[in-house]
Amino acid sequence: MAGPWWRQCRRWSTNCTGTTLFETLWHMNSRSASTLGRTSWSSGPGNEKRPSGLPSETNLKSLHLTSSITRHKFRLLDPKLQTSCCCRTIHSDAKPKDPFTLAQKDLKSLYDDIRKELFVSKEELKDLCDYYFDGKGKAIRPMIVVLMARALNIHSNRAGDLLPGQRAIAMISEMIHTASLVHDDVIDGSDKRRGKRTINEMWGERKAILAGDFILSAASMALARIGNITVVKVLSQVIEDLVRGEFMQLGSKENENERFKHYLEKTFKKTASLIANSCKAVSILVNSDPEVHEIAYQYGKNVGIAFQLVDDVLDFTSGASQLGKPSAADLKLGLATGPVLFACQQFPELHAMIMRRFSSKGDVDRAWQYVLQSDGVQQTNFLAQRYCQEAIRQISMLRPSAERDALIRLTEMVLTRDK
Repeated sequence: MAGPWWRQCRRWSTNCTGTTLFETLWHMNSRSASTLGRTSWSSGPGNEKRPSGLPSETNLKSLHLTSSITRHKFRLLDPKLQTSCCCRTIHSDAKPKDPFTLAQKDLKSLYDDIRKELFVSKEELKDLCDYYFDGKGKAIRPMIVVLMARALNIHSNRAGDLLPGQRAIAMISEMIHTASLVHDDVIDGSDKRRGKRTINEMWGERKAILAGDFILSAASMALARIGNITVVKVLSQVIEDLVRGEFMQLGSKENENERFKHYLEKTFKKTASLIANSCKAVSILVNSDPEVHEIAYQYGKNVGIAFQLVDDVLDFTSGASQLGKPSAADLKLGLATGPVLFACQQFPELHAMIMRRFSSKGDVDRAWQYVLQSDGVQQTNFLAQRYCQEAIRQISMLRPSAERDALIRLTEMVLTRDK
């Protein structure tokens, strides 16, 4: 992973000084149109296991040609865009609204609606299922879904108001996410989540597993009521990805070149798939154009991966009180995340620790120190920035709206969060 693209990433990062990250990404958005399509992995000559959705040296050489082609595509999607996909060009005098404020009205009764979906007569099961739906969560996923739905409705020449099915998808996304957390805590043996004791710590593992299953079943019933087979297929993929991602997390790759691919693929399946497919699902309900579906999917995918990369950084840089869970949690679970994988370039001793999943005495403390002494945290942040840049490029293809610009603003918030 120390090849030409990572050197390019370092050079790019040095140009970010003197402006806010949001401004830098917005300006770079109009210069980076060569990063087309899904982020996939190629093993062609000179491109061993490099994410092809991110610019290689060859792609950078053809930047001017592909950017002109892409600008033409933007104009086809939105005739109002005359010169560039750069949102600052379009809304030079408008400051993007805060995403949380803009989505607040639609999210106001979200947790009440979820608790209605989980209504059961058995008191203990009700308490278990309601435990995380207390209205104190950040509701990041439903917020993204709501903003995406409104932006897509405006793009599709409709009123911005949510369709009932779109609002249901926002609710379902939070239910699937929470069910996955309940199951993850059982697998990891975690005793803290969101600053309070986990369900498995409070009620035991067996009841926690059943509670997670019940939340998933209620989400599935709500999904069926939407009545759109394509949407059902798209969101069912999320549950499959969550299971596959968990299995990937239980394993590790001996081949160092495959290790980063494994990490990013696992990150997509465990975190980004839910956001990507939820965004795609709300687009299906309002627009029949596959290109619009892909824009929604790609925005969710790139923001989701960036979100998890930043989360992996915070495991090394934030205290337990900020995170709501113990710091160095990933190392203690035997997981090698982005900062560790980047640190391997400077401290090869980490390779052996990764293969034994930091199980020997002193491994966690030594790995922690190696990461902090390396540029692993910095490089992971740079990678998250690149994914956010691609998310901006994708969402900028939609017709201008306050919701679209709030989704752009959200990418900065993802990168600068501290918990």
